Amino acid sequence: MRHPLTERRSLFREVKPRSNPYRVLVWMGLILGAVGLLLQVRRGEIKPLFLPTPTPTRTSQSYTMEAQAYFAAGKLDDPATDLDALGTYELATRADPANAQLWAELARIQTYSYTLLSTDNDRLTRLQQALISADRAVELAPDDSTVRAIRAFVLDWNASSNLITQDQRDEYLNRAESEAVRALQLDPNNVLALAFYAEVLVDQQKWSQAEQYARQAVERAPDSMDVHRVYATVLENLAKYRTSIEEYLAAAEITPNFTYLYLRVGYGYRNLGLREISTQAQEDLYTTALEYFERAANINEQLGVRDPQPYVAIAKTYTQMGQAFVASRNAEKALEFDPTNSDTYGQLGMIYVQSKNYESALPALQCAVEGCTAEENTIALDLVDQGLLTESVAVKPLPLTNTTVGYYYIRYGSVLAFLRRAGDGRCEKSMALMAKLRATFPNDVDLLSNIQTNEGLCNSLMGTPLP
Repeated sequence: MRHPLTERRSLFREVKPRSNPYRVLVWMGLILGAVGLLLQVRRGEIKPLFLPTPTPTRTSQSYTMEAQAYFAAGKLDDPATDLDALGTYELATRADPANAQLWAELARIQTYSYTLLSTDNDRLTRLQQALISADRAVELAPDDSTVRAIRAFVLDWNASSNLITQDQRDEYLNRAESEAVRALQLDPNNVLALAFYAEVLVDQQKWSQAEQYARQAVERAPDSMDVHRVYATVLENLAKYRTSIEEYLAAAEITPNFTYLYLRVGYGYRNLGLREISTQAQEDLYTTALEYFERAANINEQLGVRDPQPYVAIAKTYTQMGQAFVASRNAEKALEFDPTNSDTYGQLGMIYVQSKNYESALPALQCAVEGCTAEENTIALDLVDQGLLTESVAVKPLPLTNTTVGYYYIRYGSVLAFLRRAGDGRCEKSMALMAKLRATFPNDVDLLSNIQTNEGLCNSLMGTPLP
């Protein structure tokens, strides 16, 4: 007899048939559904749960810290990548578009980065972009003192553009003053407001007030690059070059790769050299200026920044030292970076005039004042022959919007007169340029004196009696 348990029968429930057709159908449906789901996952039609997002979400604070690190490293604007202070702040404003402080910091970086651009048009465009950012910051936080202070700073630097009229300049400065005053009303202890107000005041030629506010700012915030830079600017405008150099160097200790500061230090030593009586002391000061200009050029090279300004500064310094060949070579180096830059041609022409190389000065100044075609641009053609450019380029004339361009006209007019030959029309061209200059700046005493000299020379050469 079999034991009851060996039949594997349930002791607690009724025994049912082993095969249930409905259950089989359910299981088959589940299996087919799972297979279909797996195929959809494989084809990418359905994403698995808990995968990381394609672009990790970043906080605006992380962007801010990264941008500050780029600024400290001197990488304000790298045209080849967004891995710089400017690009990172732009990403931060996209991540947090309602954050007024981010828009204000973007405006500040945009303003400082304009110093690395080589043409007046590019600089003005960048300054206008900074103003748009500053306006956005004020819209978001109209009662934030720092936001207002940075807007004052942006407006003030917009007033420095060579491409605006005097009326526009005055309007920018008036608006900048109003913003700075409002910033101080909101927070009388805001050191940035004090500093940027001082910068506005110095541009309005209110010297004593500017120095007072700038000194207060630097005493309260000795660890601020902006504050030291502004105080240095005020002292520089007061011709206190040695103390301005100290302040620029203090700013450079905080942001050691911001090349603008080293250029200002170099200008300070060069200005001291111009005022020095002793030949040896003058040469020492010029040599020190060159060291700072070269430091700026080296930093730019390391960062991949193609900025012609250090080379123009080096060229002018060598000109003042009487080393015309080295001066012209450095000016030509600046043109290698941007062969279409009208202003660089003007500065190169001025260097050639100072070194009495009038034949080379003529085409350089022509490109700056009148513009030139690629065929007329003998300066660029020479660089092509030397293998420094791949092809010659056309250059657009500079608009006659400031006295810097006015002096290009003066030098061009004098070179035309000096190289004039009978019947070549050069003096007639010089006279026409002087008439345009006189009409544009009727009240500038220094320019008018130079205009009269050029007109007198051409009248003498053409045999025309003076009026």
